[in-house]
Amino acid sequence: MIIRLENTFTNGSGQAVTFSLQEGDLAHILHPDQIVAFRGRSHNRSDRLMEVKGILRKNKLIRADISGPSQFTAALPPGFSMREIQLKGQEDMLYDFKNVFFYTNGVNMQTRILKIRNMFITRDAVKMKFSGSGSIGILTQGPVCEAKLHPTEPLYVDASSIIAYPENANLELTVYGNNLASQHMNYHWKLTGEGFVLFQAGRQNQRLERDMNDDGIIKRFLREVIPFGGVFIK
Repeated sequence: MIIRLENTFTNGSGQAVTFSLQEGDLAHILHPDQIVAFRGRSHNRSDRLMEVKGILRKNKLIRADISGPSQFTAALPPGFSMREIQLKGQEDMLYDFKNVFFYTNGVNMQTRILKIRNMFITRDAVKMKFSGSGSIGILTQGPVCEAKLHPTEPLYVDASSIIAYPENANLELTVYGNNLASQHMNYHWKLTGEGFVLFQAGRQNQRLERDMNDDGIIKRFLREVIPFGGVFIK
């Protein structure tokens, strides 16, 4: 089963993505409020309550099941984009369920519980492992980057920017660099292992935009020199 994403465009107001479904296709949309246009028979859309696990993971009550033949357009807010990932059989990647916009029929989900110490830092209790045949749509803030892992040489990725990583990768929450660097960065995942990691490269845009504003050299200096100055000095 293939879902085609067409006429994707971006501007200062956000992004619009048009989905085209053929006969026999079925897509589960986890953010149905973002659907702004629909072409098809009325019964091709069926909204339903999500199961309890889905409600807790997404803070959403309703999902929309849309079947083909039909076409619909979903609107995304400024700064967000969507990436479709094709699944074939048993996959090795773990994803944040909050980033999932849709998944197709034939995709299976399994829950993976994080370690207690990591839950408090990431404010996330579970990751999702997808398998089967179909596709999932991932919401990202900015471009998606892919980096290959090494068995012994660590890769450090901002904990709030990571999208997916191999289930068997070794992860450790940490900071890196000298004392000044470690005081002024978010927690990072230190990753080693085999396979690839996906991360988004747009979550730091607000910080850069703020730094580019003329706040005065004294205020900017205090933000950088005082531990956690970026939090207390606005």
